[in-house]
Amino acid sequence: MTATPAGAAVARLAREERGRLLAFLLARGHAFAEAEDALADAFAAALRAWPEAGLPDRPAAWLLTAARRRLLDGHRRAATAAAARADLARGDAAEDADPDALPDHRLALLLACAAEPVEPAARAPLMLQCVLGLDAARIASAFLVSPAAMGQRLVRAKRRLAASGVRFALPGRAEVAARLPAVLEAIYAAYTAGAADPADGGGLAGEAAWLARLCAALAPEEPEAAGLAALLLHLEARRPAARDAAGGYVPLSDQVPARWDGAMQAEAERLLRAAARLGRPGRYQWEAAVQSVHAARRATGRTDWAAIRLLYDALLAATNSPVVAVNRAVAVAEDEGPAAGLAALRAIGDRRLGEYQPYWAALAALAGRAGEAEAAAAARRRAAGLATDPAVRRFLLSGAEPVTRG
Repeated sequence: MTATPAGAAVARLAREERGRLLAFLLARGHAFAEAEDALADAFAAALRAWPEAGLPDRPAAWLLTAARRRLLDGHRRAATAAAARADLARGDAAEDADPDALPDHRLALLLACAAEPVEPAARAPLMLQCVLGLDAARIASAFLVSPAAMGQRLVRAKRRLAASGVRFALPGRAEVAARLPAVLEAIYAAYTAGAADPADGGGLAGEAAWLARLCAALAPEEPEAAGLAALLLHLEARRPAARDAAGGYVPLSDQVPARWDGAMQAEAERLLRAAARLGRPGRYQWEAAVQSVHAARRATGRTDWAAIRLLYDALLAATNSPVVAVNRAVAVAEDEGPAAGLAALRAIGDRRLGEYQPYWAALAALAGRAGEAEAAAAARRRAAGLATDPAVRRFLLSGAEPVTRG
């Protein structure tokens, strides 16, 4: 699709405008399936027409016009004159309007994708498909299911939304605040799935980070939206430094800060400051603050582990998460010494950590530094066995100090 200028333009618009156009059509009362089909036809028509005719002055308006005509033609073919008249009443006179002047309903679409009728496992995939236009096969690879199973999951989710009567109109501020956490959680899940998939090449993680930035822009009064965007941008900024020239894994402690994306880190810091000004701290802001402390190493040459430990103390008190407890133990080790960190790690006592690879990596690192060679070797083997990234597995089996997150 991206081999020609027209193809590149369509690919860009699919990411930047598809969600806005779909949300607009849904807000006008069109059914999910027919709105998606109309947009798909519009993009296909663009791929046929633009290489020869050239890009229109307002490509998004061209796509909206094509989609609306497709919807109207569908009504006519079905011989439903009443439906066609209703479509005209919904604003066919605005067919040639510039989409920039249309209300942006993408936040409403994201909130609908995370509505109660949608099963939690389908929320992130539904957002990625509806707002960004990703196909089921690409989403499935990151969520470790077959394309057929993911396709069925998405179809079920859309049917449940249609049956539930969820409105695709932006609710009031109180309802946005109540429903936004499910959206942010789904975006974070999508990012985690993409970042953990070595075959994805960062594509899905990057799309999830883009969704987080979109949420922050559409809900500027919600600090956790900005906090999540800041967190994911900080993580994305370090991606280029996480592999060496041969594709080998490079842990955070050994990364060269000059290879971090400074512009992305600066954007993350602006978002984090904007969130702080709203005066309502939360999980994503604290996690972003941890990554902000790591990013400061680019300027100071050192990591303030005492500050990171304090942030994890706040996170642990708020979430009681065993994952947070593991990261806090690593910070304790850096702040007080490996014996203290190892004690904190072993005190967690959550059975769910038995299959959590970073726990075993942290245990291997801290046991080794505390002089417990046998325990370190066993934990290293366990961590390597649970690693899904071949580069991380090779790193662990090489005998290097295991990966810790911090």
